[in-house]
Amino acid sequence: MFTGIVNDVGEVRSVKPRADNLHRIIIACNYPRVALVEGASISCSGVCMTVVGAGEEGNRRWFAVDAAAETLAVTSVGKWQHGTPVNLERALQIGDELGGHLVSGHVDGLARVVVREDMMEMSRIALRAPAPLTRFIATKGSVALDGVSLTVNEVVDDTFSVLIIPHTLKVTTLGALREGADVNLEVDQMARYAARLLEKR
Repeated sequence: MFTGIVNDVGEVRSVKPRADNLHRIIIACNYPRVALVEGASISCSGVCMTVVGAGEEGNRRWFAVDAAAETLAVTSVGKWQHGTPVNLERALQIGDELGGHLVSGHVDGLARVVVREDMMEMSRIALRAPAPLTRFIATKGSVALDGVSLTVNEVVDDTFSVLIIPHTLKVTTLGALREGADVNLEVDQMARYAARLLEKR
């Protein structure tokens, strides 16, 4: 589990296809080497990935993950290449501050940026969600975009908007978002369970 509070921005160093439709991805980061333990879970732009190797290079550390065919098809991971910036968050531990909302790292689909409006103190970004996911998105509810916990500002049909404060624009990859960009979308788990209960009734 994660909170959607990004604490590092890594950089993809390499993407290498392997057997069985797996891609081995190397990501440079600023985490301490002792934190990069094989088997650990790290949210990589909203995708929960398992560390399968780690090391040091210069003044930065790196870790390796494997992305399967489903991940490559459903998320933005399939478009990653050398130099791609990646929002990182290590798994939540008991006693950690829950600053965002509970995020599983299981991406539901890709949302596309349709409008970006830069204002004096923040940016408003409107995105179009995949049709099957729109029922899980509500005004003042939560979503995770590329692993960042955000509050939904407004919903109109299949489009929703979020307001992003200067700090978030500065310390995550969201500051570089432009119209036409696709981002990993995870809807709020509570909304999913509520919809399931209503279906059963």
